[in-house]
Amino acid sequence: MSKTHDIIIVGAGPAALTAAIYTTREDIDTLLFERGVVGGLAAITDKVDNYPGFPDGVEGLTLANNLEKQAERFGAKIEYGEVTAIHDEGALKRLETTDGDYYAKAVLIATGSDYKKLGIPGEQEFYGKGVHYCATCDGAFYRDKKLAVVGGGNSAVQEALFLTRFATHIDLLVRSKLRASDVLQKDLDKAVQEGKITVHLATPTEEIVGSPESGVTSVKGGGKEFAVDGVFVFVGLVPNSQFVHGSGVLCDEIGFVFTDANLQTNVPGVFAAGDIRSGATMQIASAAGEGATAALKMREYLEDSHRAG
Repeated sequence: MSKTHDIIIVGAGPAALTAAIYTTREDIDTLLFERGVVGGLAAITDKVDNYPGFPDGVEGLTLANNLEKQAERFGAKIEYGEVTAIHDEGALKRLETTDGDYYAKAVLIATGSDYKKLGIPGEQEFYGKGVHYCATCDGAFYRDKKLAVVGGGNSAVQEALFLTRFATHIDLLVRSKLRASDVLQKDLDKAVQEGKITVHLATPTEEIVGSPESGVTSVKGGGKEFAVDGVFVFVGLVPNSQFVHGSGVLCDEIGFVFTDANLQTNVPGVFAAGDIRSGATMQIASAAGEGATAALKMREYLEDSHRAG
């Protein structure tokens, strides 16, 4: 595979795949780098209920697969590997990757976000052995078991409701108060009335308890201890932007990438779209829209660069 391309997109979530659909339809040579799962967090979301065009909702994995197939139909190439650094070398941007250096005339950063960790005792020790961050990935392992879900936002409530398909009971541990939408809170109230979920407000999670032999046995929070077989954590997202540190690309204090109105960063030819962008709405529909906008702006950038050259 050639290591010089018109556009290299870092990531393969909804923003990245939508951008690739637009660029490849115009015969712009486009390569995507993905270090994990094509589709990003959307691919491991049980059901997407607010994406336009799906009146009954759509499974996240189905949506991700369809975006991938559509991008590949127009000629997008997806390379599995990790971009570890970006360097501005004028007309070309050099990307350090796990497969050596690649070069592009324009780069789109669309790496999205990852699940935020609690940073408490037991969390790392029991990761994948009772501590999880994806209900659709691991929920089925807890059929007829008791679970704790940590968080009070939309994701925590949505995933807790999903987990009621498997678990006999769920303790929802909320650090302060619920921040989920009114619609989700109504669904939650129904699950509470049915005895499927118990909500514990003002209950910061302090420790996950267990042993190598038995796995997770309980979780401590708010001065109480809850006997559970597993813990699912949904306390927010952190940007996947470590690889831009030192590149000259400006980020906010959390690590989300700054862009202008054209979705271009402070480095000419380097753009950003989707959840990685500072000020993003963290919605799949808006990520896809930003991907389309970024594609059009990158095309303009390439055309301007060609005229200038």
